[in-house]
Amino acid sequence: MRVAYFDCFSGISGDMVLGALIDAGLEPSVLEERLSSLGLEGYKLEFVRVTKQGIAGTKVNVSTEEAHAHRHLADINAILEKSELPVKVVKTAKRIFANLAKAEAKVHNTQPEKIHFHEVGAIDAIIDIVGAVIGLEELGVEEVYASPLHTGSGFVQCAHGLMPVPAPATAELLKSVPVYSKGIEHELVTPTGAAIITTLAKSFGNLPELVVEKIGYGAGERDLEIPNLLRVVIGRGKTGVDGLHTGTFTMIETNIDDMNPEFYDYLFYKLSVEGAVDVYLSSVYMKKNRPGTMLHVLAPKEKQMKLIQTIFKETTTLGVRCYEIQKISCANEHIPVETRYGTVRIKVSKNNGEIVNAAPEYEDCRLAAIKHNVPIKIVYDAAKIEIRELLK
Repeated sequence: MRVAYFDCFSGISGDMVLGALIDAGLEPSVLEERLSSLGLEGYKLEFVRVTKQGIAGTKVNVSTEEAHAHRHLADINAILEKSELPVKVVKTAKRIFANLAKAEAKVHNTQPEKIHFHEVGAIDAIIDIVGAVIGLEELGVEEVYASPLHTGSGFVQCAHGLMPVPAPATAELLKSVPVYSKGIEHELVTPTGAAIITTLAKSFGNLPELVVEKIGYGAGERDLEIPNLLRVVIGRGKTGVDGLHTGTFTMIETNIDDMNPEFYDYLFYKLSVEGAVDVYLSSVYMKKNRPGTMLHVLAPKEKQMKLIQTIFKETTTLGVRCYEIQKISCANEHIPVETRYGTVRIKVSKNNGEIVNAAPEYEDCRLAAIKHNVPIKIVYDAAKIEIRELLK
């Protein structure tokens, strides 16, 4: 599995991400060709080799004739949907903008669809975000990780006036992400950079074990006390026995015997949307032989505290226990297939490149069954037929 690790020792911004990917081998001509399908006009890309504190990197400049563009989320989604970009790229870019809209909406006490994107709605920001997704796709990156984020300090001038660093929308995006500041009085993490990395990164921490293939440096605009660069390390991620993927996670557990069992369904939903990898229950006998339920939550380490807070809010427990475990799994991906009932995603698991399991996604089958008013097993069987063709 090809992995990209963003080392954010001097923060992160959209243009720094683009510069780092170009520096790591993304062909500028390929990037420009892919971006042209957005149908945007009046901009020009410039790729410049620069040096920051003795370290060479690539600076990407987006010059544009557009002034003070204010686009809504729907406007940006329309641009993406009309493009000829791969479906995966479009979906990922839309997720980034959606997360940014949610953060802006929270700060301004409104709804995401009502947000006017100011700086982030301009052509250069659209180019940065969509270009970053294109770049990772072109370089074959399957998973993204990042270091803790260096935010900087002080104040920054925004469309709404003078704002503290990190800017409010940036701070909202950085919830549950490890951050720090070394006192450099500049904005190091921009809203665009925060939206990209918090949407794409599976976790934030030390460099994961990998075989390094490429290293790139993306340059920021200013000259600072430290090298104003974003480093990306791209390589083959760690695999275990027989090519299985391994990773370290946190297991959160608690015993409950005094809660309405109907609440577990909602609890599962909350934990899943907040980053839990797996949630399940087991029956236990507690003190004085009282029957109870043990809640198990498997999660990335950086999500631990947020999930614990949710458990305290949504259950009757007064305490949890946590321990580190190793997770070993096959690589998997979703492959869409066409059936007489519409598109159904097939979850395909691979080991050393060989398909070892393939099954239709339940939610896709459920929605198709409702839409066509047929039993779900009929939709499931139709998708299984396409799986057999896939495995030939």
